[in-house]
Amino acid sequence: MYNSDMPTRADLPTKRQLVRSTLIALATSAGLLLAVVLPAEYGIDPTGLGTILNLTEMGEIKRQLAEETQAEMTAPAAAILVDAAPAHPVERYPAGSEPAPASSAWRDEVTLTLAPSEGAEVKLVMRQGETATYEWTIDQGHLNSDLHGDGTNGGKASYRKGRAETNVADELTAQFDGAHGWFWRNRSDVDATVTLRVRGDYSEVKRVL
Repeated sequence: MYNSDMPTRADLPTKRQLVRSTLIALATSAGLLLAVVLPAEYGIDPTGLGTILNLTEMGEIKRQLAEETQAEMTAPAAAILVDAAPAHPVERYPAGSEPAPASSAWRDEVTLTLAPSEGAEVKLVMRQGETATYEWTIDQGHLNSDLHGDGTNGGKASYRKGRAETNVADELTAQFDGAHGWFWRNRSDVDATVTLRVRGDYSEVKRVL
């Protein structure tokens, strides 16, 4: 079947044209990498164009969420190591054993201070279907938060995530038996003291990170 004429030598690009096209493609790729990809994916903006196009903020959010996810994944292992090492004890206390909060409506209160970029995690031991009411606040700065659960049989649940928050009040219903609670990371440039108050159906409050 006849499709088309074979190109002649004159129709083919010269070596100089191929080299020129290759250099243009490399330069374009490098420009896109510096101006678009690095700001949008990693929050790195060497040209300043990413900030103008609001791409740098997108990259910073992605990087922060990745760090929070990594911290969440490593938190259970960290808790096991702490249990085994007396020099770094896990903070555990039976529900209701802490001093009563200012408001008698709350069953337990936990207060901790996070330096810039520092993270912490507090969990409630709950059975499937149990519900706890909570609120947490900070005195200054802002935190990224991740409310999630780790089941006794390996199950995992993600209830909510927040960025640059100063306070949250809501209810938590356990999807399965296990530890359910909050991971915070201080993304401000000042020390932030977070106060968590809880009440409802749970058997224990513990800090695991």
